[in-house]
Amino acid sequence: MQRVAPGSQAEQAGRLFIAAMLVVFAPQMPFGNYLIYPFMILGTWFHEMGHGLTALALGYDFERLLIYANGSGIAESRTPADISSLERAAIAAGGPLGPSLIGSALILASARRKLWQPALLGLAIIILASTVIWVRTTTGWVVLPATAAALGLLAWKGKPGLVRFALQFLGMLAALSMFLSWDYLFMESAVINGQLILSDTGAIEANLMLPHWFWALALIGMATLMIGASLKYALRENARSARWR
Repeated sequence: MQRVAPGSQAEQAGRLFIAAMLVVFAPQMPFGNYLIYPFMILGTWFHEMGHGLTALALGYDFERLLIYANGSGIAESRTPADISSLERAAIAAGGPLGPSLIGSALILASARRKLWQPALLGLAIIILASTVIWVRTTTGWVVLPATAAALGLLAWKGKPGLVRFALQFLGMLAALSMFLSWDYLFMESAVINGQLILSDTGAIEANLMLPHWFWALALIGMATLMIGASLKYALRENARSARWR
């Protein structure tokens, strides 16, 4: 059997594959739901921050972020009554696309050794800062700071290989979160914290016409392009650095 060379493109692909499998299959393992719970909450944070930061980018107020114990969440923004339909749709799309964007960025960072520690530490700081500024639920106050502390400690004290794998795992977690909740994308409405509200794609449909399933497919297509491009770059950069060792 041919041995995979350390630092090769095959090794990098294998690491990313393992990270993806952990994201997908960890909940099926014994006690897997407990082990993956902080990352489920983190996945909700990725999604809701996508909504909130999109609203901020459009010049509106991101008021608060609510994360519940079952993993659902809501990002509340203050917008004027005359906000355009396109802006409303953009804020709705920011939730599903936000995790893929963040995941792609983390995967890209995993391709450059000098970025491993800063990227992981930066993510920890952003999680902690967002908790102080926007999070307003007990679940978020408990889980997110603990997660941020663990990531910060890993960035500071962890071995380089472990730091890189953490980036890859978190990148795949964020990138795949849309696909793991694909059924939500194809719902026109959903019950969150006991209230029936429009889903993200339902909100886009209400503002831009065309059925919600069309927008679900469009969002999946955009996320696939982002993730595919980041994986291609990461694998190419790893292969290039391996040749120059």
